Amino acid sequence: MAKGQGAALDRKKLMKDPIMVTTIVVLIAFLTLFILYPLAVLLVDSFVGDGKFGISVFQRIFKMPTFTKAITNTLKVGFVVGIFSTIVGLLFAYVEVYLRMNKFVGGLFKVVSLLPVVSPPFVLSLSMIMLFGKAGIITRHILKIYDNSVYGFWGIVIVQSLTFFPVCYMMLKGLLKNIDPSLEEAARDMGATRFKVFSSVTLPLILPGIGNAFLVTFIESIADFANPMIIGGSYDTLATTIYLQITGAYDKAGAAAMAVVLLTITLFMFAIQKYVLEKKTAATLTGKASRGRMLIEDRSVKIPLTVFCTAVALFVIIMYICVPIGSLFPTWGYKFFPLTLKWYQQVFTRYKGFKAFKDSFVLSLISAPITALLSMIISYLVVKKKFKAKGFIEAVSMLAMAVPGTVLGVGYIRGFSGGIFHTGLLQWIYGSATLLVIVFVVRSLPTGTRSGISALRQIDKSIEESAYDMGANSFQVFMTVTLPLIKDSFLSGLVTSFVRSITAISAIILLVTPQFLLITVQINEFAEKGSYGLACAFATILILITYGSVLLMNLFIKYFGTSKKLQEAE
Repeated sequence: MAKGQGAALDRKKLMKDPIMVTTIVVLIAFLTLFILYPLAVLLVDSFVGDGKFGISVFQRIFKMPTFTKAITNTLKVGFVVGIFSTIVGLLFAYVEVYLRMNKFVGGLFKVVSLLPVVSPPFVLSLSMIMLFGKAGIITRHILKIYDNSVYGFWGIVIVQSLTFFPVCYMMLKGLLKNIDPSLEEAARDMGATRFKVFSSVTLPLILPGIGNAFLVTFIESIADFANPMIIGGSYDTLATTIYLQITGAYDKAGAAAMAVVLLTITLFMFAIQKYVLEKKTAATLTGKASRGRMLIEDRSVKIPLTVFCTAVALFVIIMYICVPIGSLFPTWGYKFFPLTLKWYQQVFTRYKGFKAFKDSFVLSLISAPITALLSMIISYLVVKKKFKAKGFIEAVSMLAMAVPGTVLGVGYIRGFSGGIFHTGLLQWIYGSATLLVIVFVVRSLPTGTRSGISALRQIDKSIEESAYDMGANSFQVFMTVTLPLIKDSFLSGLVTSFVRSITAISAIILLVTPQFLLITVQINEFAEKGSYGLACAFATILILITYGSVLLMNLFIKYFGTSKKLQEAE
């Protein structure tokens, strides 16, 4: 009864705050228009695309051997990549949490965990082709193998596994740290071996988390466009098939139906991951460890695991280093010396590199603060306010996480090329910089929102209430009290959004017009043509931009962030 009265009182306070009500209305309109509407249009198109309502479009695409094969290929790749990434990620997490590591190995792990976050999604595909392709350094010039092909199923699996396993590693590391060591030590005291303790105590406790990591990787894998496009060869996945259907066959209705099929798979997996496995993981691992963990010193356990993880980490780092080195070779696969800067010169003199970097940088720079602020506002409403539309705002803002970029791109084409509902309203944004900025915002919104929610849950409600009692309105409280307390999270969201935007390709490759040149689209184009020197030059400069952004963020948080002020106060 008291809880119901409290909620009613909160709603009354909210309705008396015009700034907050306006913010909620604008947010609902934005999320509906730029997330729900394009997906709804896709759904409608897939049922009426051939002129009459029905499933004729689905019947048509399922009769295409290429499409049915693409579904099988996608699920097969996603399943294998999910298993490989989860296993390798678990081994990395176990080594870091349970084994005594030296500083060198620990440093390698940190680098590996950061690389996929700040690098373009297709860097490893470029490296794999340059090292193990038909003109690869290792296969052709060292091993003298001329008939191999890195393209296809195993090429995609290896590249995606190396790209996504750090995500599993970071997820599972947190779970393993939360296990109370006394549970495992009790089993050891009863005579259980290390393997028996792991299989009977540790593994059951983190099993929901392992399932969660598997599904996250599975979703990332089947939604990936860049890697299958570059290294897939004739092995088509759903993401590449949708792209080819709309750009090659000009079949927009068929592409819409294919996008609905891919979206259905990802949404189903996302629902299981979000509403089943995440809750089970949280319920299994609660509270803090009663004392520190005794790190494993047994050589029989330590040596093989450390050697394996170190070898994988070094291999991944070498793969990333291969890109800047490849940009200095005169002709890849035939002439490696003397090193040259001609590809960088051509980037800026012949291929409009300045325009590509300027367009990408400006669009990403515009979208980053919008995304960061929007994420913090959504997080603030979800955590601190009570109103009926709160669940809708949270669910829709997180929905973009489950929508593959290619699907979103097709949705925007169908939804805005003729205006909203083909009325001409907002048609002007189609093909404009505004739409590209909106896509960047929508794609980065879930990451920033999750970060903001975690930060805001640590702030006591009484701090903001005291500001309200002194006469401040909601806007003043948010800007002067809440935002300064979560500025580290805000800055992290800002830089993450910038990095994700400037390295994005799947959502924007269908939307970018000749008016704009984007770095990732240029890299993809040159890689497809086999111009690896140019692709590497573009990718190297892009990596430097993203690394520089992350470095600046870390320095700012270190010297000006909330943690710095707390240390000074102590």
